[in-house]
Amino acid sequence: MIATVTLNPAVDKTYTCTRFLPGQVNRMDSVRNLAGGKGVNVAKVLRQYEYPVRTLGLLGGYSGELIRDHVTDIGAECRFTPVAGETRCSVNILSQDGYVTELLEPGPEITEEEIRCFLADYEKGITDCELVILSGSVPGSVSPGIYRDLIHRAAKREKKVLLDTSGIFLRESIGAKPFMIKPNIKELEFLTDRKIQGLRETAEAAVSVNEKGIAHVLVSMGAKGILYVKEGKILRAKAPGVHALNTVGCGDSVVAAFAMAYQKGMDDEEMLKFCVGISAANAATLENGVIPMTLAGELMEKAEVESIRL
Repeated sequence: MIATVTLNPAVDKTYTCTRFLPGQVNRMDSVRNLAGGKGVNVAKVLRQYEYPVRTLGLLGGYSGELIRDHVTDIGAECRFTPVAGETRCSVNILSQDGYVTELLEPGPEITEEEIRCFLADYEKGITDCELVILSGSVPGSVSPGIYRDLIHRAAKREKKVLLDTSGIFLRESIGAKPFMIKPNIKELEFLTDRKIQGLRETAEAAVSVNEKGIAHVLVSMGAKGILYVKEGKILRAKAPGVHALNTVGCGDSVVAAFAMAYQKGMDDEEMLKFCVGISAANAATLENGVIPMTLAGELMEKAEVESIRL
């Protein structure tokens, strides 16, 4: 069993249009309402590959019910903690000129009592899970140290934590030594307090994080692939290019793929090909976390892995 934690889930409203013009009236060509939030996207990918998943986090209101129904429909176990506030919406505007515009609501106010209830649900929910995946942003009323606390609670139960968050939540959590983190370049810059340009500087920054006790560091670099650091080993993997329709959820696909690869006992190169193949395939669809399986397999076979030396 794999547990995913989404403290700030969202209903993803995905619009398509010919061109998005800020400050003007924009008429959309289509709209889809999808269950989202980073941990929910991870759960979607895991369930497509038939992995048992237990979803934890905070859900409230009509939006929360939509997400709860979808999680149940895909066959994941739904153990979200109910809250009084309304789960947020996130707007993704996909224009035919290739631009993706995201409008992200902050999320509901969460009370101290709701956090206490969630922590109790969390400790029960991870009991029989080998991996715990903590993903995404956190509602503004929640302490920046929440992920650090969750990592410590998981460690006491000998659970491995995969962490995918950003900003102060990422920085506050590093001292708790999650098993894996997956920053992008901007998040890695914030974490290491340095400007990063080029592959070598990315590798140097990732190594510095690995040396702080983070066993696995995966850096998502968009079309340039994934950089991976483990025990001083540095690898870069890249899949063939695809016609990208929607890049939202690509990072979540990497996290899900790493979790599956770890449970399968894949070697490093096989794991990286698996990660970049699934991530690239995700970009080829409009719906976050929905993987064209045949395409993913083809991309894995054609993916390339190289060793990087500093």
